[in-house]
Amino acid sequence: MTESKSQKERQWRSRKNAKNPHGKVKTFEQLADEAGKDENK
Repeated sequence: MTESKSQKERQWRSRKNAKNPHGKVKTFEQLADEAGKDENK
């Protein structure tokens, strides 16, 4: 028997979350903004 669609989606989500445990990846602009703030201290 094949897996149900919901099972596949649940497994895919868990793999996706395991790859990126700290939440969303920042865009380059956000990283550049943070780097700029640190230099101005």
